[in-house]
Amino acid sequence: MVLAQNAPFMHGVMLDEHHMPIEGVNIYYDGPDGRVSVNTNQSGYYKIVLPADVPVDVYFTHVSFANSVYEGVQLPPDSVYEFNSILLTGLTTLKTVEIDSPTGRKKLQGAIDIPPALLRKIPSANGGVEAIVKLLGGNSNNELSTQYSVRGGNYDENLVYVEDIEIYRPLLIRSGQQEGLSFTNSAMAEDVQFYSGGFQSRYGDKLSSVLDITYRRPVDYGAELEASFLGGSLTLEGISKDKKWSAITGARYRNNSLLVNSQQTETNFNPVFADVQTMVNFMPSDKWEINFLGNISQNKYNYEPLTRQTNFGTIDDPIALQIFYEGQEQDEYLTYFGALKSAYKVSDYFTLKVIGSVYHTQEQEHFDILAQYVLGDVDTSIGGDSLGEIQNPRGVGSQLNHGRNDLDALIANAEVKGVHDFKTSLVEWGVKYTREDFRDRLVEWEVVDSAGFSLPAPVIDRPVNDQPYSPYYGPLTPYQNVRATNFVVINRMQGYAQWSRRAKLGGSEAYMNLGVRAHQWQVDSDISGTGKSQIVVSPRAQFSLKPNWEKDMLFRLAGGLYYQPPFYRELRDSLGVVNPDVKAQRSLHVVLGNDYSFKMWGGRPFKLVTEAYYKKLDDVNTYTLENVRIRYRANNDAVAYAYGLDMRLNGEFVPGTQSWFTFGYMKTEENYRNRGYIARPTDQRLKFGLLFQDYVPNIPSLRMYLNLVYNTGLPGGSPSYADPYVYQSRLRDYRRADAGFAYVFTEGNKKADADSWLAAFDELSLGLEIFNLFDNQNAITNTWVRDVYTKTQYGIPNYLTSRVFSLKLTARI
Repeated sequence: MVLAQNAPFMHGVMLDEHHMPIEGVNIYYDGPDGRVSVNTNQSGYYKIVLPADVPVDVYFTHVSFANSVYEGVQLPPDSVYEFNSILLTGLTTLKTVEIDSPTGRKKLQGAIDIPPALLRKIPSANGGVEAIVKLLGGNSNNELSTQYSVRGGNYDENLVYVEDIEIYRPLLIRSGQQEGLSFTNSAMAEDVQFYSGGFQSRYGDKLSSVLDITYRRPVDYGAELEASFLGGSLTLEGISKDKKWSAITGARYRNNSLLVNSQQTETNFNPVFADVQTMVNFMPSDKWEINFLGNISQNKYNYEPLTRQTNFGTIDDPIALQIFYEGQEQDEYLTYFGALKSAYKVSDYFTLKVIGSVYHTQEQEHFDILAQYVLGDVDTSIGGDSLGEIQNPRGVGSQLNHGRNDLDALIANAEVKGVHDFKTSLVEWGVKYTREDFRDRLVEWEVVDSAGFSLPAPVIDRPVNDQPYSPYYGPLTPYQNVRATNFVVINRMQGYAQWSRRAKLGGSEAYMNLGVRAHQWQVDSDISGTGKSQIVVSPRAQFSLKPNWEKDMLFRLAGGLYYQPPFYRELRDSLGVVNPDVKAQRSLHVVLGNDYSFKMWGGRPFKLVTEAYYKKLDDVNTYTLENVRIRYRANNDAVAYAYGLDMRLNGEFVPGTQSWFTFGYMKTEENYRNRGYIARPTDQRLKFGLLFQDYVPNIPSLRMYLNLVYNTGLPGGSPSYADPYVYQSRLRDYRRADAGFAYVFTEGNKKADADSWLAAFDELSLGLEIFNLFDNQNAITNTWVRDVYTKTQYGIPNYLTSRVFSLKLTARI
């Protein structure tokens, strides 16, 4: 068979259900000129050349695994498609494997499978895995943050695993611009799965979602470089001659100055966000694999605000807030993480895993910032010398914020997992011990001066404050004052067991999973004393049915009781006091889903996923949300609910590329001490997202990527000490479009001449990224300013980034 030089190819890694590489998988297709066939090597890697613009069925066969087929693979010239798959044991033959879900198991479990190659191409302000999660399953109105909420939950309710190891994040971060880098290095990722609800018992105790990431096992030497105006990364990988040792290492640097300087607050800003991450793999034999995962991360955030002016109000009544700052903020977040994992295949039916990990974080948040503000009407006289300036001040004052917050946390885990594969069924179990040691000092106070007098904290048991009309004789105290020192140790024991089975039900395929988790914990505080020992039991179940219909349909039902035993931040109330007896929040969660796979436009594959869900929450630990800072009441005195509908359509809208359209409706409310239901801080009703890829037909090397998000506004919060039942206004809708344009000089099999400078590269591209393409003004929260004469509290929107341009270079050798 003769193929043109610009023929596309498909490559990837074949794994078993325990993520072990499979050698000797035969991958083939029958083309116009005969059969083309390749086999995977010892690391499970394969590479097969395909005919350009011709649909073919690619088969995957192995004597020990069920056969599978990827139907209708059609790639344009000069393209490379990464297809990683997990082969299943047993007698069932998988007739079709969807492009976004290469394993039947993922599809049956309701996982959203995110192609790692897409993570490195889609433009977003913060980059990484979280940017795609926000679009496909989670919600966020903050492009500077890597955090996300899922189906009414908050940022603390999401599990993140890398190589079966639970990942933690810093606790003191208050705003998205302080975050810098997430733990996950997308350049090292091989497999990314996201569960937005109804997940199995093998995953831990959180209320909302699971992000499960597997890193790449190198099959050759290679390097990848990425550089832009926001920072850069370098990834190196290699493998020993005997194929027993391999390693992949990534170093990243990020500088958010370009984004932060586009905000309304003028600042001197010098952030340094950097990390180094490595995974070393050793295979003493075909049955045994040992992995070490390590990470060192340092985020230094030095912030000196200068001035800010925010215009708001209406056309008829324009108002502006102008602030002049003095002082600075110096924050540092230093984290160390190390984990050792051993997976041993005891027999053909039993795999044993042992995992140990240690996470250490040292965080400081130090600031002294004086803000002197003027609130007043804006001069709208066109042609006047004072156009846009403040006239007729309604409020004049100053505000001094002081903070000396320090946290030192050490978290150690030891875990044993077992997997018993009985061909027709699968039994999994695990036991985990965790010790969490926190040393926390919280010192924050705020003094507010308005029109020449100090405003005391508006608590009920003090004299009525009617300034400036009558003098105030109460004590002169800060408007806010929080001082606490906590030494807290939490010991946890967790365990789970679950059973899965695939079977025939008449002419249909059925999958079922039954499992249960148990979680026991006890809090020991030097200040608050030892809390009582608590235990929760969480049963969970999944059932999937693929009828033997002409249309490719799959139905899923999942649910159970989901508990969230409190982490340290959930034990600490708004005054810094630790309550060791905070109970676990509980959610009764039910998810009903449908997957409809079909082909149109000349046989291109498409898939429509629809999920309806309902959550009933008890023992809710209510909280306030300021940017990304969460403050809990730590008293379990509320109930809540959430329900909604998520729809996702993905497929080849452009031949050879994948695009996604997502739509979601969600409502979540809470009832605090039987006062009635009000919107929770994450009550985001409507969501629309678009992730689109395209290329110029006559110039396939010229690519375009579009990331479009529309979310309705979140609740705008309330002033300090205010009753949230009084403040139920919402922020404006969140609208954002990020676009990327790239020219690919060389990619994959597009070989340059031997004497060309491009011959050294497997991939080289240069692109332009435009963040916030339409320059929309999006707000993350409100700053509350008091008009002393009318006693009105004005919610001043804190706007996020405006339009920003950046160049991006990607090179791989």
